[in-house]
Amino acid sequence: MLDRDGYRPNVGIILINHKHEVFWGKRVREHSWQFPQGGIKPGESPEAAMYRELLEEVGLLPQHVKILGRTRDWLRYDVPTNWVRREWRGSYRGQKQIWFLLKLVGRDCDVCLRATNHPEFDGWRWNDYWAPVDAVIEFKKDVYERALTELTRFLKGVESRRDYLARIAGDAPSLPDEG
Repeated sequence: MLDRDGYRPNVGIILINHKHEVFWGKRVREHSWQFPQGGIKPGESPEAAMYRELLEEVGLLPQHVKILGRTRDWLRYDVPTNWVRREWRGSYRGQKQIWFLLKLVGRDCDVCLRATNHPEFDGWRWNDYWAPVDAVIEFKKDVYERALTELTRFLKGVESRRDYLARIAGDAPSLPDEG
């Protein structure tokens, strides 16, 4: 189901742990990593799609997570033409996504990548909050940065993207010794 502009309605999921690290999934048989995401079925609400995708891709149930927030509006990205199926070329442009920020209230061992017969991920890890922006495939970078930036309003104590970049570059001011 595409909208009139050629975008497929979709949800994106940013799952954090108690340290504000984000769940990062490795695509099956690929060397690419991404956040869980998936299409919204006709008649399905974004929240219902999010819970369905969370179960299908990560194996988590609603009781394992707490919704902290969601993006106010759709965030869009275009898919490069060479990635689009031939039969969709000319009509399909990309994804429009509502992004959800979830906190894991269950345990790491509740994650089950084999919850369905067609798993999306064959590995996962916790990552620094901002790290996925620099690691995701190029055409998704902007939407990842916009989603993470917008959703920081629901979190206390997450450093800004600028501070994160300074820290990983070694330009952040050092903290005083506590000894």
